[in-house]
Amino acid sequence: MTVALDRFYLIVDSAAWIRRLVPLGVKLVQLRIKDPPETVLRHEVTAAQAICRRHGCQLVVNDHWQVAIDTSCDFVHLGQGDLANADVAAIRRAGLRLGVSTHDHAELYRALLHDPDYVALGPIYPTVLKKMPWAPQGLERIGEWKQMIGTRPLVAIGGLNPERLAGVFDAGADCAAVVTDITLNPDPEARTAEWLAATRVPA
Repeated sequence: MTVALDRFYLIVDSAAWIRRLVPLGVKLVQLRIKDPPETVLRHEVTAAQAICRRHGCQLVVNDHWQVAIDTSCDFVHLGQGDLANADVAAIRRAGLRLGVSTHDHAELYRALLHDPDYVALGPIYPTVLKKMPWAPQGLERIGEWKQMIGTRPLVAIGGLNPERLAGVFDAGADCAAVVTDITLNPDPEARTAEWLAATRVPA
């Protein structure tokens, strides 16, 4: 069965951000914490999960699939390196859904071998989040990826802002992910409201 994703996909690095922004109406959020101590990670995921459940928001845990299983999260998101080391069968047995990052055709082929519930493609535009070895994918690649993944949701990520969303959705993306356009904004709450309005499905 095809998974339904909200069109707005927020990515943050702490439960504090989730506590701050999810109550505004966010329905899909990823907690991405790089290399935390185990106790800190479990505390953050547990806190994030409580907030998300209270507000009807799906929680995605990046990389740390065992903690996601232990805390009954909705999704695990794996990068290509993590995909090689994760126990995907255990993730499935626990009833969690799986998202996978892709940046080129080889990575997409590898991702599809694991039958993910969604595929992420990026960076669509230049991004300040992290140094990437891949050139920006552009809008045409979105359409190509969407044809190749079929009915699975396609998540676009990298350099997105509300002004670019119409083009991203018109190109074939089902969902738009954001990190720094919100977390580095002087008014993250107001910027989140702009994203929510821009990703709302037209009546």
